[in-house]
Amino acid sequence: MHKLLEDAPGKEMLLLGNEAIARGALEAGVAFATCYPGTPSSEIPEQFFAISKETDLYFEYSTNEKVALEVGAGAAVSGVRTMVTMKHVGLNVASDPLMTLAYTGVKGGMVVINADDPSLFSSQNEQDNRYYARLSGLPMLEPTTPQEMKDMVVYAFDLSEQLEVPVIVRTTTRLAHIRGAVKLGPMKERKPKGFFKKNPFHFVCVPAVSRQLHKELLEKNDRALAISEKSPYNEIVGKGKWGVVANSVAVDYAWDAVTDLGIKDKVSFLKLRFSWPMPKETILGFLKQVDKVLVVEELEPIFENEIRSIAQENGITIPIKGKGVGKLSKLFEYDPRMVREAMSTFFGVDYAWKSPVDTSDLPALPGRPPTLCPGCPHRATYYAIKQVYGKDAVYPTDIGCYTLGLLPPISMADFVICMGSSVSSSCGFSRSTDQKVTAFIGDSTFFHSGITGLVNAVHNNHKFTLVILDNETTAMTGHQPHPGMDATPLGVNLPQISIEAVVRGCGVQDVHVVKPFNVKKTIEAVKATQEYDGLSVIISKEICPLFARATGKGRKAKPFTVNLEKCKNHRDCINTLACPAMFLEGDRVAINKNLCIGCAVCAQVCPENAITPVKG
Repeated sequence: MHKLLEDAPGKEMLLLGNEAIARGALEAGVAFATCYPGTPSSEIPEQFFAISKETDLYFEYSTNEKVALEVGAGAAVSGVRTMVTMKHVGLNVASDPLMTLAYTGVKGGMVVINADDPSLFSSQNEQDNRYYARLSGLPMLEPTTPQEMKDMVVYAFDLSEQLEVPVIVRTTTRLAHIRGAVKLGPMKERKPKGFFKKNPFHFVCVPAVSRQLHKELLEKNDRALAISEKSPYNEIVGKGKWGVVANSVAVDYAWDAVTDLGIKDKVSFLKLRFSWPMPKETILGFLKQVDKVLVVEELEPIFENEIRSIAQENGITIPIKGKGVGKLSKLFEYDPRMVREAMSTFFGVDYAWKSPVDTSDLPALPGRPPTLCPGCPHRATYYAIKQVYGKDAVYPTDIGCYTLGLLPPISMADFVICMGSSVSSSCGFSRSTDQKVTAFIGDSTFFHSGITGLVNAVHNNHKFTLVILDNETTAMTGHQPHPGMDATPLGVNLPQISIEAVVRGCGVQDVHVVKPFNVKKTIEAVKATQEYDGLSVIISKEICPLFARATGKGRKAKPFTVNLEKCKNHRDCINTLACPAMFLEGDRVAINKNLCIGCAVCAQVCPENAITPVKG
């Protein structure tokens, strides 16, 4: 039995923040869950994926976040409790249905988990998705600990059904991956089947319907505001004249700072956890009892500006600051020392700062730039493409492991903005320049949002080469299934959709399927695309070695070694491939047999045939 299914109210369990969210959903009786995997949210659906094999919980890895939300909407308007999870940029993809689903509302509780990524640990931007609550008019909750992540998800389902709207629960990377003791609550019975009661003049959002629905949403927002004002999750601690306001993980940092500085008796601390609608009366009462306010919030100064507005509207002229105090800025995530320093500066508190540990006598740590894994098939594909198209071609790329093609010596990533953009931006590059354009996209990303760009390219007669890097899994986020992979090794039986069939079905005439570890034949296929006057697609198909190892589909090849008698030390292997299994021992190339998977690409690149399988 999965550990999160244990029905033991009162028992404490050490959980990851994302595990606590999943447990909260289970305690709330979630019966339907969808997602597109995206760090830092990926561990939540991993729990549901495993649990769905043991229970009647329905779970799916949807094609993208928009689809996930729309699938979830169908369940939620039918009265089934539903959770949809995604990272912050995923909400951009899902925002189209989200804005109007706020109008139609839901019948069963619906919780949308949004995981922001301050400091861009695994993302292309660090947008602050608190704006989405304001844009959509939907309530937002912001837990601060694993216990709260569990408890507030349960609360979110009840709130959703009370207001009949989706509720957004916002976390961050730091909260998603923190571990803490969580006291379990009772498990509510799942109700996997609902009933959709037809009401087209409520659920069909033509303008005449939506005008009335917008009015109803504003009324629901007023109700949510009244609930927020009385919510125990918006809590004032202390009665001092120094005000501190914080949300999310910054609550923990700020409270630690108050404790460390010894100023609990001087501080009034407002913890905003039911953060939208903002509880204006609660904030006004807080402002009236303090002489100055420090707002501690990562990313944008949203609370800072809104609290200033409340103060101005009510003639309160006390100092209210946040960004610019100490090192508090709109950039990156905060840390406890940063918040402590800002608080001591703002309130003029002397603090005996501890000197950092002297590490001057220690050698510098070696650099460890992110890199493709040993034996990654993408490396072989990049090598073959570069042999034909060289350094001068424009190489749009996409979101996934292959984004690491940015780094030398591969250096074949010139433009990326979001999932699927490689295909669409290539249309623009090829039409507006005379440069050769070769785009890269992964298999999961192709299904996520690459197909529409490909249809556009065919329909508008764009001329470029698209390389679909098919490693048979969603590798970057943890080997989740996608429509083009064989999911049976993961214990599920789902239809596998042929990427080649999809590409040909879109109307592409010049299609090549290659096995990238056969370097010679791959180069031949690439040369064929060079000579084609139109849109070409290369499907480079080879399983991710990590996924292969985990599922027992790994290669049985022996590792390789360098014959130093043959080797002339040209270092083509290292200088063009940069496989992590290869290194310099003294001034000669060597191969770590424990890392080498025997893909043989380096052996095909070596001009002296000095790289051979290990004997015996």
